[in-house]
Amino acid sequence: MQRLFALVLIISLWFGFVAPSAHAYNLTPCSESAAFAQRAKDSVSATAPQRFDFYAKSGLLCGEDGLPHLIVDGSLSHAGEFLIPSVLFLLITGWIGWAGRTYLQAVKKGSSPETDEIIINVPLAIKCMIGGAFWPLLAVKELTSGELTETDDKITVSPR
Repeated sequence: MQRLFALVLIISLWFGFVAPSAHAYNLTPCSESAAFAQRAKDSVSATAPQRFDFYAKSGLLCGEDGLPHLIVDGSLSHAGEFLIPSVLFLLITGWIGWAGRTYLQAVKKGSSPETDEIIINVPLAIKCMIGGAFWPLLAVKELTSGELTETDDKITVSPR
């Protein structure tokens, strides 16, 4: 079974890396697209010229509709379009989640946990937010020490 899984994984990865290039989708640089230039000329917003200039200079690719398209093919030449924002999103949401988890664990040990969940203890919350900035390292530490996971005998399972 493990060999079958490994084979399926290898085939999936192979087809994932052999993705067609952006030119196969009729994408051209926005600075060369006539439809993009027409959209820039027709825009009425005050901030639109700056936005269209940014798109044209950034090397984004536009479709036949004149709109910029994000390329999510794993190539580092398009990392600024999807990879960097998505990694930042995961880091920030992980920070928020870790800080919230730490805060709830800390107030559970206090004298009135229900009240501290409703009325936030600001000094404790700030302490948890500062500590949560290092959440990837803390998660690895808790995972390796066994604090992050629970043993199977402590997890309830519905009867089947």
